[in-house]
Amino acid sequence: MGVFKNINEKMLLGDGIKYLHLMGVGGAGMSGLAHLLKEMGYEVSGCDVTRTNYVYNLEKLGVKVLCGHGASHIDIFRPDMLVYSSAIAWDNDELVYARKAGVNVARRGDILSSIFNRLKGIGVAGAHGKTTTSSMIATVLDAAGLDPTIAIGGEVSDIGGNARLGHGDYMVSELDESDGSFELFSCYIPVVTNIDWDHVNFYPTFQSVQDAFVRFLSKRKDDGKIIICGEDTGCQSVAGKFAPQCITYGWGMQWDWGAVGVNHSVGGGVSFTVVKRGAEIGEINLRVSGEHNVLNALAACAVCDLLGISFNTIRHALHKFKGTKRRLQCLGVCDDIYFYDDYGHHPREVQATLDTLRNIFPSRRLVVIFQPHRYSRTKAMYRKFAEALMKADLVYILPVYPADEKLELSISSDLIVDSLTSECGHKNCLSLSDDEVVSKVAENILPGDILLTLGAGNVNIYGNQILNLIASNNKKQGTVSMQWT
Repeated sequence: MGVFKNINEKMLLGDGIKYLHLMGVGGAGMSGLAHLLKEMGYEVSGCDVTRTNYVYNLEKLGVKVLCGHGASHIDIFRPDMLVYSSAIAWDNDELVYARKAGVNVARRGDILSSIFNRLKGIGVAGAHGKTTTSSMIATVLDAAGLDPTIAIGGEVSDIGGNARLGHGDYMVSELDESDGSFELFSCYIPVVTNIDWDHVNFYPTFQSVQDAFVRFLSKRKDDGKIIICGEDTGCQSVAGKFAPQCITYGWGMQWDWGAVGVNHSVGGGVSFTVVKRGAEIGEINLRVSGEHNVLNALAACAVCDLLGISFNTIRHALHKFKGTKRRLQCLGVCDDIYFYDDYGHHPREVQATLDTLRNIFPSRRLVVIFQPHRYSRTKAMYRKFAEALMKADLVYILPVYPADEKLELSISSDLIVDSLTSECGHKNCLSLSDDEVVSKVAENILPGDILLTLGAGNVNIYGNQILNLIASNNKKQGTVSMQWT
């Protein structure tokens, strides 16, 4: 049994902490933490500026969630501790009032690491692929009967959510490097999918990102091995400092775990032969698509093999893996138009997603609605975004989704549009407002197209709205042909 089979045996946060209030609880990370704390026996409340699906799921558990942020929440709930996400500014009125009232204050990472570090933690870090890789690992551990505790930054179809309190000795968690909080975690097995320059508001240079990963890996438990992608140049620069403890994965035969004979299936899915230290050990067939998911699956193989799970169990669990929401998620099919949604918000993620759709639908027109995420990222990477979006036939660019950043009038999505058209020579790129995107795209989409909504903001709502609009128009004309997924 795990250490949390009875929270009253040893209060995680001290005897005086029984009621926690979470700010930003509508996000993937904070909602997962709220879920775990509630299952552990704490009284939990929360607030956020929007009501997401995560909020509705928490309310089903009995967590009261208020809309917006305000100092009055502290008087309403009278929590022993306030926990805030990285999206909450230090001078937020609610946070300021809590500190003045003598309420204990902590970051999400402080609390999640307190849970994680008491278990045999498998922590997945990296600029891209964290959610899917941690979901794959959790799915295999679950199939092997290890009943892990899980905290992942996305909804995993196979476990029905983004968090779960297990009774086993292991915890699988996606670790967030965006604010440096992943350095609080002491992993039994750290996994690094890649090291890239992102979160430019926190990391001024690529070197500062690499330095953070070195510190993160240095805090692993003494008996822990490091699983790291040998193909990634950022990982290569860091792995050399920990070479004897590293287990590598990548393409071909030169890594500890490799993939050969990769075959992309038209319509979706990918298969490959797994190589372990130079010897072929069997084939894996994934329902999810893309070369990036082959690498994610190899990382899962390496982790689960270390834990003594048989390759046969690993193979069967990964074959059944359905993926996570907003990771190349098929929303439905209508009028022979396939509707997809993806969370990609970095040029490398955009390129991987578009490459994947090209592989599984080689002859269809690819229409993309892209929503840039954060002014700081747009300013630093607009040319890279333009280069990646060249793979689409028709591109619609929405205004920048600012997240927690303040408005910057000098930075807009026009930077990407201008680079796409003037520098890259794309002939079919258009800037659209949020108000007109649904009607404009619905007018121009054609049977046989692939429509992809892409970005980390609220762009996903438009895919469903366009799908519903086309279905409604077809129904009026008596020609409806729709399939939900």
